[in-house]
Amino acid sequence: MVNIDYRTLGPSGLVVSTVGLGCNNFGRAGTATETQEGTDAVIGAAIDAGVTLFDTADIYGKERGLSETLMGKALEGKRDTIVLATKFGMDMAGVNGPDWGVRGSRRYIRLAVEGSLRRLRTDWIDLYQLHQPDPVTPIEETLETLDDLIAEGKIRYIGHSNLSGWQIAEAEFTAQLHGHPKFISAQNEYSLLARDADREVLPAVNRYGLGFLPYFPLYNGLFTGKFSREGGPADSRIMSARRYLLDSAPWDRIERYQAFCDERGVSMLAATFAWLLAQPGLTSVIAGATKPEQIVANAEAASAWTPTAGDLAEIAAIFPSPS
Repeated sequence: MVNIDYRTLGPSGLVVSTVGLGCNNFGRAGTATETQEGTDAVIGAAIDAGVTLFDTADIYGKERGLSETLMGKALEGKRDTIVLATKFGMDMAGVNGPDWGVRGSRRYIRLAVEGSLRRLRTDWIDLYQLHQPDPVTPIEETLETLDDLIAEGKIRYIGHSNLSGWQIAEAEFTAQLHGHPKFISAQNEYSLLARDADREVLPAVNRYGLGFLPYFPLYNGLFTGKFSREGGPADSRIMSARRYLLDSAPWDRIERYQAFCDERGVSMLAATFAWLLAQPGLTSVIAGATKPEQIVANAEAASAWTPTAGDLAEIAAIFPSPS
């Protein structure tokens, strides 16, 4: 087992590994984890490495729900050893019946949670997350429904994803006003090259003590150290589907960062994990993997280097915050 650290998630007793496994690649067409065998291999490697946080969503997979379905089978006999997180609230293309674009309602949440529980082959979900804001349903209705599901034992804790700073504050005060359980986590895009969350999201997260879970923390793999101006691994997601990220990347800054890493004898992957885990409120770095060696590399990188305050200041000078 790799030497992984563990942290409590926000204002709760839920303990998670500082390296999480993003499960959006399970069931994704053209990946090694498109199949059950590939999914089994990555999940097994993650558990062996000490990773406990597994984060998916009902929409993930080449067909809606496929990631959850593959995970349900892979986790048989291992369910009690991990923290299982999933999300609801994006377009399931009719899998949960007609929703008229309203996916934070009492009616819809009831349909969504039963579908996820069935596909995941579990009696409970550790962290159930609103995947995006519902512009129609009052947040009080969403919280009241999630409160009921906690009371019934179907979910244990609740989180949200892609909310703005004011929406995070509204959810906090609504829960407090009506006596509902509060969201304990926020999941938003965040990396060295995507730091918009610094403006309003992270101040709100830290003001209310939520645990922050960044998605795309390695900027789709750009900060694994495997890419250069000329390209990268042919089977990578960037090269196969998101070449524009490579073409538009600020290579002068990335090459300065690589020189910074080289001077300290640390890999870019380890330096990036260290920078992320040093950010206030950040609990776990959720990174995807399609091969066992990738999740092992992430787990090892997370504890490979401890930056000084000076190191963090130098990184911030290379990749300044927009705030």
